[in-house]
Amino acid sequence: MVKYSKLGESCIPETASYDEIPKPDGAGNHFIQGFGASAMKKRGFNSRSWIQIDRSGKSQTLAFDKFTLMRRCQLPARDLRLLDPLFVYPSTILGREKAIVVSLEQIRCIIMADEVLLMNSLDSSVLYYESELGQRLQASKDQNDDLPFEFKALELALELASASLESQATELEIEIYPVLDELASTISTINLEHVRRLKSHLLALTYRVQKIRDEIEHLMDDDGDMAEMYLTQKEDGMEAFQSTVRYSSSLEFCNTGFSRSAPASPTFSTSIIGPSKDDSSRSSLNNGSHVEELEMLLEAYFVVTDNTLSKLSSLKEYIDDTEDFINIKLDNVRNQLIQFELLLTAATFVVTIFAVVTGVFGMNFQDSVFDTPSNFNWVLILSGVFCGVLYLSFLLYVKHKRLLPL
Repeated sequence: MVKYSKLGESCIPETASYDEIPKPDGAGNHFIQGFGASAMKKRGFNSRSWIQIDRSGKSQTLAFDKFTLMRRCQLPARDLRLLDPLFVYPSTILGREKAIVVSLEQIRCIIMADEVLLMNSLDSSVLYYESELGQRLQASKDQNDDLPFEFKALELALELASASLESQATELEIEIYPVLDELASTISTINLEHVRRLKSHLLALTYRVQKIRDEIEHLMDDDGDMAEMYLTQKEDGMEAFQSTVRYSSSLEFCNTGFSRSAPASPTFSTSIIGPSKDDSSRSSLNNGSHVEELEMLLEAYFVVTDNTLSKLSSLKEYIDDTEDFINIKLDNVRNQLIQFELLLTAATFVVTIFAVVTGVFGMNFQDSVFDTPSNFNWVLILSGVFCGVLYLSFLLYVKHKRLLPL
């Protein structure tokens, strides 16, 4: 909507303000508001519930939208996508500049130097993580535990994930051995279906354990990734560097106050600020080269997941051995049926010869053989003996060639 100034002053149109735009009901432009809300929802502005756990172990439930969380944790959108429960991603541990992104089974959290943001859920693992981490943080105050805050949170996530997978593997092991033993003794459709379902569960569980093991191994093989996860040291180093810069700046200001006519010596300021940057870079290099603390923590859970994977591999081998045994057993039954069919076919051939002789003498024709009734008995006896000798010869030949275990 455009309005014009007075005729004598100017003919340039002036843009109307937002309040002067006509509205449907005089209260506000609900169409624009509704469109904005739906657009924001579609772009990911909808909030999710998170559990915040600070250094003291206190927790509270907060709601963050995606962009607020990105600014708060300084994470890209692709990292937050790994924590989205609407998507199915494998287990991941990512070290970033100011946060550690952890997605291990049901534990999805963002670990920072002074807090943990745990995705809220009704799952028992999430509730246990919240309570257990709070108890450990409160107990560590009196024990002088030197382990950084972020590693305590990461250790608990690894512990819960590995314990959950270990318990699932144990339950599967207890369930699968009796079923396989029963299948080995009695082959039935019900037992085969049960084993097929357990094998599918086993393969899925093996993939999940393998992914966590590979993720831990990848972190252990890369010192740079492990150095990125020392969030407390990086934060302390940054604060020390900033305080040094402020102190050097104040010294430089005091130095320039002594003589305003003479310019400040650039060598003096450089000599003060320069070592602070070198110390910061040297500290970063030390973090990259001295990661034994985190490496030992990861190695402990690498051993646990590797043992779980070995147990699942043994189950897989046992299933494969059972399947091989069943195939051998079925092949043996099939061979026995083939042998029986061979004997039956040979007997049918012999009987057919006897039936041919019987059929020939059953024809309606005149012959001197029929003049004596005893001749027919001799024909039957000779035909039977011939068929018996022929079948016996067949059996001796099969035994000689070892085609049948006679």
